[in-house]
Amino acid sequence: MDVLERLSLMPALLAEVVAGVPESLVRVRSGPFALVEQVWHLADLEREGFGERIRRLIAEDDPFLPDFDGDRVAREREYLRLDPGEALAAFSPARAETIRLLRSVPDGSWSRCGQQEGVGRVALSDLPGRILDHDRAHLAEIADLLADLVPAHLLIPRLRALAAGGPRSSKAA
Repeated sequence: MDVLERLSLMPALLAEVVAGVPESLVRVRSGPFALVEQVWHLADLEREGFGERIRRLIAEDDPFLPDFDGDRVAREREYLRLDPGEALAAFSPARAETIRLLRSVPDGSWSRCGQQEGVGRVALSDLPGRILDHDRAHLAEIADLLADLVPAHLLIPRLRALAAGGPRSSKAA
């Protein structure tokens, strides 16, 4: 399975996780974030971070790509007060758009680069793997959260396996 196929699994997987957590627990923190915060972070970063970086790397020469300060955004938007279903509804089309954009990149354009704040030089070809690594980190956090809050959640072993991952393909499409 290539990187984009792996990325395409995340919306359904998150929906399955949320469906298996009682409403009374989606705002309970165990570890760094509650489940609702995890899902909103993924949705907002997909739209305002990853998606924006991809669009700009495709369209601009050597763009400056601002950091996405997830902690600040979570505080300002008060993720704990928000609905996880709305986050899922925002994340799914945003991830689909990310994948669509990445599939549309002409072969000769994968080397297009920009400067990402706090990271340095990044190439368009780096982004699919970076997104996958980010997904894996959150899957591990979500598995830990579920192990504390809903220890019998059937997805915990699968989340841990996906978080551990295997080698990822270096080519995005």
